[in-house]
Amino acid sequence: MSSLSPTAALSAAGVSIWLDDLSRARLASGSLARLIAEKNVVGVTTNPSIFEAAITKGDDYKTELADYSAHGVDAEHVVFEITTADVAAGCDLFAPIAAATKGVDGRVSIEVDPRKAWDTEGTIAEAKRLHAKVGRDNVFIKIPATLEGLPAITATLGAGISVNVTLIFSLERYRAVINAFMAGLEQAKANGHDLSTIHSVASFFVSRVDTEIDARLDVLGTDEAKELKGLAGLANARLAYQAFEQQFGTERWALLAEAGALPQRPLWASTGVKNPAYPDTLYVTGLVATNVVNTMPEKTLNATFDHAEVTGDTITASYTESNAVLDKLEALGVSYNDVVATLESEGLDKFVASWKDLLDHVQEALDAAGARA
Repeated sequence: MSSLSPTAALSAAGVSIWLDDLSRARLASGSLARLIAEKNVVGVTTNPSIFEAAITKGDDYKTELADYSAHGVDAEHVVFEITTADVAAGCDLFAPIAAATKGVDGRVSIEVDPRKAWDTEGTIAEAKRLHAKVGRDNVFIKIPATLEGLPAITATLGAGISVNVTLIFSLERYRAVINAFMAGLEQAKANGHDLSTIHSVASFFVSRVDTEIDARLDVLGTDEAKELKGLAGLANARLAYQAFEQQFGTERWALLAEAGALPQRPLWASTGVKNPAYPDTLYVTGLVATNVVNTMPEKTLNATFDHAEVTGDTITASYTESNAVLDKLEALGVSYNDVVATLESEGLDKFVASWKDLLDHVQEALDAAGARA
């Protein structure tokens, strides 16, 4: 029997474990440092919902908000300053890991304002602004994989900025993301950047696929439909890894690799199980392969550390089976294209709503601090 903890075994199998959470409290209390030391965490991802929860709950930012209020600073500026400061502090914490892995891990991600997801030029400008403000080599700028986001991804990489592409649900869009990544590196090379210093991950969402498809299967209610519940999320992600293997085995990629480029790793996002009937490590143990990232909420991380059974590669032998799952869903009338379009729209709507809630709550806090002054 292996003496490794499940998270150490996962790391040894080629999966980088990142935490899907960041807050001032996590940084100040040392809890994030403990997860690095004890549970093999080597990176962090954030999103608008995470920042909304961090800033609006508790008193960690109370003094800072009072100071901003006294100086008449608006909510937009406050959110920009607070989030970039927390991400910079996170980058500093992970700097030794970044140095040890030559920038592959030790990464902290911060997302462009989600309201710019349909604005190519606005996204590019925001990405550059965030990168400059954080001022750390190990920051990732998150850009949603909308159609408008694809050229922004290329341009941002072309400027030498490392990118975490987020909100990917479909295999077609994932292939377009890889193309945008390679085009970005080609631009960066033409612009004189050192390709070995530019990094990227592609965040492919998992559990939300099952949530949406399972609901449609429940409406059908047949025995055949019931048998397919809980299978689509893994199947879709596994086929994404197949696309990764294919696209990074091309002559186009070989030329970039010769120039020092590193591949854009698949990142499994939305890996917390939404259905309590499913194993709580389903989207961890079922998505093990080399050269991937799994970003987990703390609940999933703890479950993985406690009892996950890591048995090695659970992806590359599953492509035929995974294709069969998607084919059976189509045969039942569950449209893959409609599912992924729905998920992208809903995902963006949720992030925009969280961002607006964050701005509203910060403005309320600024107003309250001003009233007390």
